Amino acid sequence: MPLPLWISALITVSAIAAPVDFVREVRPIFEKHCYECHSEKKQKSGLRLDIKSEAFKGGDNHAPDIIAGKAKDSPLIHFITTDDEDELMPPKGKLSSSEIETLTAWINEGAAWPDGVDTAKLEDKRDHWSFKPLPRSGGILPPQRGQDGPAPATIDAFIEAKLKENGLTMSPEADPVSWLRRVTFDLTGLPPTPEEMDAFLKSKNHDAVVERLLASPRYGERWAQHWLDVVRYADTHGFEVNTERPNAWPYRDYVIKAFNNDTPYDRFIKEQLVGDAMGQDAATGFLVTASVLLPGQIGKDDQSKRLARQDSIDEIVVNIGQTFLGLSIGCARCHDHKFDPITAKDYYAMQAFVAGVEYGDRDLRTPEAEAARAEAKRLQPRLAEIDKELARFVPLVKSGAERPMLNARENADRFAPTKAKRVRFTIKATNNLEPCIDELEVFNTRGENVALATAGTQRKSGGDIGVAERHELRFINDGRYGNGRSWMAKENGKGWVELEFTQEQTIERVVWGRDREGKFTDRLAIDYQIEIGDSAGQWQTIADASDRRKFDPKDKKQAKPTLNGLSADEAKRAKPLVQEKADIETKIKAAENAQKVFAGTFRTPDDIHLLNRGDPEQPKEPVVPAVLSALGDWKLAKETPEQKRRQSLADWIASPQNPLTARVMVNRIWQGHFGTGLVPTPSDFGRMGMKASHPELLDWLAAEFVRSGWSVKHMHRLIVLSAAYRRSSRMGDLQSPSAVENRRSLDIDSESRYLWRFPSRRLEAESIRDSMLAVSGQLNVKMHGRGFNLFDQRGGLSGFDPIETFTPDNQRRMIYAHKVRREPETVFGAFDCPDAGQSTAIRRASTTPIQALNLFNSRFTLAQAEAFAARVKKEMGEDSTKQITRAYQLALSREPTRDELAEAQPIVRQHGIAPLCRALFNSNEFLFIP
Repeated sequence: MPLPLWISALITVSAIAAPVDFVREVRPIFEKHCYECHSEKKQKSGLRLDIKSEAFKGGDNHAPDIIAGKAKDSPLIHFITTDDEDELMPPKGKLSSSEIETLTAWINEGAAWPDGVDTAKLEDKRDHWSFKPLPRSGGILPPQRGQDGPAPATIDAFIEAKLKENGLTMSPEADPVSWLRRVTFDLTGLPPTPEEMDAFLKSKNHDAVVERLLASPRYGERWAQHWLDVVRYADTHGFEVNTERPNAWPYRDYVIKAFNNDTPYDRFIKEQLVGDAMGQDAATGFLVTASVLLPGQIGKDDQSKRLARQDSIDEIVVNIGQTFLGLSIGCARCHDHKFDPITAKDYYAMQAFVAGVEYGDRDLRTPEAEAARAEAKRLQPRLAEIDKELARFVPLVKSGAERPMLNARENADRFAPTKAKRVRFTIKATNNLEPCIDELEVFNTRGENVALATAGTQRKSGGDIGVAERHELRFINDGRYGNGRSWMAKENGKGWVELEFTQEQTIERVVWGRDREGKFTDRLAIDYQIEIGDSAGQWQTIADASDRRKFDPKDKKQAKPTLNGLSADEAKRAKPLVQEKADIETKIKAAENAQKVFAGTFRTPDDIHLLNRGDPEQPKEPVVPAVLSALGDWKLAKETPEQKRRQSLADWIASPQNPLTARVMVNRIWQGHFGTGLVPTPSDFGRMGMKASHPELLDWLAAEFVRSGWSVKHMHRLIVLSAAYRRSSRMGDLQSPSAVENRRSLDIDSESRYLWRFPSRRLEAESIRDSMLAVSGQLNVKMHGRGFNLFDQRGGLSGFDPIETFTPDNQRRMIYAHKVRREPETVFGAFDCPDAGQSTAIRRASTTPIQALNLFNSRFTLAQAEAFAARVKKEMGEDSTKQITRAYQLALSREPTRDELAEAQPIVRQHGIAPLCRALFNSNEFLFIP
């Protein structure tokens, strides 16, 4: 918008006016009209006008606002002179003409702003406790009041000093039962068995208990869940389509094994960033745990592709920043971080470290994966032989023999060997809706499927419905079965698809199906024809549906392969081949699943530029890989290879000199035991994060962590064997002296941040479920491998129905469930179980009616209560007193009181032990860490 004529004239003549003095003439205008929104307390639009450096830097959307010597081009002048009421500044009360004249002249004269005249001082964002090096010493505490000399540094010494400082009195030690339940839940996520409780009550050996729990495979399962919450692990991609990631689970297993093996934390970091160079392929699953748009979900134009690529790299940078460094680096994507010393250039320099990472599967290079590849290769020839043998039992088309009824799972059309360059499959009618084919296979006389895309076969169609990552033309010959990778025509009841081979083939069989996995029977072609074209371009029909038995939706056998149309002798000979084929295909599928991992693929890095406001369409100067400028000056050359970039980043993060890495991790460990970290914002150690309750203790623990060789288990030992951890959580008898002290302490520190008592908390969702299974005797402790299903589908748009038939496989620990992103588990999702949509560094505990309803009336609870009752009766016989006692021992690690026994007796005698078992599952004593 052009400036008013009088302003233009003013700009023209301002050069001959007297020089404008900033202090006497300009700053008063800023103070009167601008400081309210653009000074120390508030910087709207990112603009600050009370400090020289910030004023010349400018705001977020229009920097720089002051262009020395060019008032006409300066946004500041535009905003104070515009006729647009939405843009005019200040919003209330336009500047006077003389004030505008002064500012215009000042800018045209060069915007002289003397140094040293600012009335405010710019705060150094780097001057923050978390960015400072860990203290080298710290083995002793300074003397406290009334203390003769310094005390050795221990967890309890730091805690006691803080209690004295705040006038707090510590609670007495917890009883042995409470401590054992507490430490067993904390380290394994499961309750102690009655036998473990008896052994501890006899020995009172706390050290032995801790060593036993840390050596248990259940420990890795428990603590891996904490880590997976932070990195937002899931088995689907997310967004609207939410397609399955069938090979994500090896990363989950890697994390479990790393905790069980006490992999040094510095190595744990490096493996997750550059495990492909360290013999840990699955570990780099960390880089790609977040949601991502798949190719079919991204617009075809280059602009959409560039934005999607930016979003995918951003997720990696965000994950690295919040997980390892406890920093919100992603806030600097569009502009310099508002609070932390992270510039936009820092952000893009971090992007450059991972600019060669793509979301995708890659081959696992482990002994198990190599064995699986060898097994699949060994089985393939036999599968081809079986297909060739079975082909003899499929009646030839137009032979006069009755051919099998069309079915949704698999149909074969066999004909005399014929030369073909292309094959066209035309659908004329379906049982309903648009036709769908999950795989179109064409076999030559050697039994080879020549239709595969990997053989170079091209495809085209008469039109596709095009649902990204589910129904696409490219799935028609990708060698994978099932509705999740199928082709769907765009017209209701009809469509065609054509395959063209790289060279002429002698073919004798076409095999196709709606859904080889047998889940769907709709959209089945019930009238079709198959044509072949030779090299000369001549077409002929070789098969159609005319001699098949018509599809019957009421025939329950139609969805399974049949031997219909064969004589009794042929069926007898074919039946074992069909069974052998099914067995081999199952083995091959299992072997293929063991060969891949969704852990990223790596290529030549993109050229990374600083982007104006984070817009890929507004690139500015190029940047090279470099660490955050506030924490170092480590940078790499533009030519640095992809893997070397990630290696360098990992070395910097895992360095003992990095001030954040050890602090962040020991805080996460502390939070896992006390419910709240020493820093209550575990993924934000920046200036907007909360201050540490015990800063000296945090630094001492971090230094000890590094000194121990980054041993996570060493930190567990220090914490759970401390007196602070062994304190009671109870308030005590209201009339007792200790209760009076506790009430006083409660008034001072209601949340027990200073740990005058142990802060009890509810178990997490997974531990509630797993504990119910453990107590009922139904817990399957099988570890690792592909996740079990919580729902009837493993990904998709919507409509996830829970699986409520309980088998050994789905009674494994909940960490082994196939996790559908943004789809909470039906029963335990109500207990604040994260859905992996965002990083969950802290599980907020809510209390809702749905929790009580789910835990009392769900099929899962009813089934486990019955199993619990069956276990008790099997172990104790029909004696109701013994049954009640055993139930309390298993669920609550104690015997019932006299009153509890008396209350339970009539119910158990009348209704059996199952109602009591269900009531125990719903008790606070079962659901809370004592």
